[in-house]
Amino acid sequence: MRKIVAGLFVSLDGVVESPQNWHFPWMNDEMAAAVIAAQTRSDTLLLGRTTYESFASTWPHQSGVMADNLNNIRKIVVSSTLEKAEWNNSTLISGDVAAQLAELKEEPGKDISLTGSITLTRHLLRAGLVDELHLHVHPIVLGAGMRLFDESVGRLPLTLVESTTFATGAVHLHYQPAQGDPR
Repeated sequence: MRKIVAGLFVSLDGVVESPQNWHFPWMNDEMAAAVIAAQTRSDTLLLGRTTYESFASTWPHQSGVMADNLNNIRKIVVSSTLEKAEWNNSTLISGDVAAQLAELKEEPGKDISLTGSITLTRHLLRAGLVDELHLHVHPIVLGAGMRLFDESVGRLPLTLVESTTFATGAVHLHYQPAQGDPR
């Protein structure tokens, strides 16, 4: 069975909103390699509308390994408001998204990568559909912005699978849902 693997850039105070405005000082070769490694384990990219629109306006005009991966990968875009998704290899879904993604996980293939897309990530965490969570925690306190874990997510026991500290002070934390609630 395929896995849905969520990856997000996070500040120390839990902000995941608009990382393009704050995360680049910590993006080094180590972090780029971790992000690219996650991309190569996936053959499908799952995006919410806002992240899709941001990526679709940026990545088709970029080059390099990361841009090539993003431009060529199969993209599933979750939106109830978009009428079309024109970026290469993009398909729109809406309605009972959890059921559709549960079916997608049953199809043969590699991992399904979920990038950014805070609202979608929260929805899938609540539905129990996220199999791995990769947080790239940056050593900065932003003081404001949307956080991944708000009251809508509820209790979510996780097991730390692996952690890596980068030379910049950023930390990659790899979690999976805990088997049972350890508390």
